[in-house]
Amino acid sequence: MAKYLRIFIVLCLGALLAACASSNSGDTYSRSQTRQVQTVKMGVVESVRLVKIEGTGSPVGTGAGAVVGGIAGNSMGGGRGRAITTVIGAVAGGLAGAAAEEGITRKEGVEVTVQLDKGPMIAIVQEADEEFYPGDRVRVLEGGGVTRVSH
Repeated sequence: MAKYLRIFIVLCLGALLAACASSNSGDTYSRSQTRQVQTVKMGVVESVRLVKIEGTGSPVGTGAGAVVGGIAGNSMGGGRGRAITTVIGAVAGGLAGAAAEEGITRKEGVEVTVQLDKGPMIAIVQEADEEFYPGDRVRVLEGGGVTRVSH
């Protein structure tokens, strides 16, 4: 029974981590960004550079890992040894959960430098879900504190 409980907890924690992942994609809008006015500026791509977008570091990964580690630690030892392994398991699980969450939610990104037609040169970082090349004519959309580049 305890084996199935552990498997269930691990699956639930994985689902929670996946749900916490947000998108920095150029073509993904949050619910609050819909029906909002955006300013559109035109420009030409000057350069493109691949970057990494760090993953999230919410308390979910740490807490989930601590729970799983505590349960695993509690199944070892007896008496005072059980209490010690529970604490050690919870701490180790918390650290592992935080690292797993960051790794799972890390994304490949692109830094696009654009010379605006009527304005300065700017750079925008977003997920690498669309390809840009120097010389491409692009739109820069700004609104609600978010800026993105699209074709």
